[in-house]
Amino acid sequence: MKRARLIYNPSAGREEIPKRLPYILDRLETAGLETSCHATKGSGDAIEAAKIAVERKYDIVIAAGGDGTINEVVNGLSRYEKRPALGIIPAGTSNDLANALGIPKSISKACEIIANGKLMTIDVGKANKRYFINIAGGGYLTELTYEVPSKLKTVLGQLAYYMKGIEKLPFIKPTKIRLEMDHQTVDEEMMLFLVANSSTVGGFDKLAPKADLQDGLFDVLVVKKTTLAEFVKLASLTMKGEHIQDPHILYFQTSSLRASSESVVHLNVDGEFGGDLPVEFKVLPRHIQVFV
Repeated sequence: MKRARLIYNPSAGREEIPKRLPYILDRLETAGLETSCHATKGSGDAIEAAKIAVERKYDIVIAAGGDGTINEVVNGLSRYEKRPALGIIPAGTSNDLANALGIPKSISKACEIIANGKLMTIDVGKANKRYFINIAGGGYLTELTYEVPSKLKTVLGQLAYYMKGIEKLPFIKPTKIRLEMDHQTVDEEMMLFLVANSSTVGGFDKLAPKADLQDGLFDVLVVKKTTLAEFVKLASLTMKGEHIQDPHILYFQTSSLRASSESVVHLNVDGEFGGDLPVEFKVLPRHIQVFV
């Protein structure tokens, strides 16, 4: 019998996981997985829990929560040469990775996917010493994802991010940032830059339309200096996936890049604060197995 370790965030989304825990454990046990669980207690706890699961030789680690919880579990797993397979039970606000992989926001269906045992090997990104599974980026607007209070996310869900974004719009200002790749260098004022591993970012399923979790490449999106009116227009185009043709957008693919700035620019990694620039990004091709 395979052994699984469930690492869950009790406050994720609408706090559904603790209520459904008996069902989850019973469903996984029925599928032949000897399952134990760990409730996270704060920032960084899921990283340590995942590391312990690797050291105790669990076959499967299941992350139940939002993208932040999944990011921490991936950070715990990715540093090891031999890694357990990753299961996902999406319970957060955006659930970007789950959406990109086609994992529904239904606890019973997510458990069914793990029980069925179909695996897909996907890329993982690395920003300096930190791993990320979905998105990293910098610029004034990227800060809103970790400025939204967790209680507000619990009550309002994705709407909380939009409310925070509208609140920040009048204060958006460009920053001079340099992006260096093997094939090109971009050095100009930007509203933000995003380094995407998957096509679904921040609840937008077409933000990085060419992204592929198995191609060994990042999709990089740069929003150049714009006026407020131009930025609002870009946001509306993004909803329809038509933004990459706009002259204010740069969109390209690369397996590595370096971002730097003379200003203080915070890095956002899978929706959480990830330090400041400079940062070296690189793709770890087909680095982790995920149930799909």
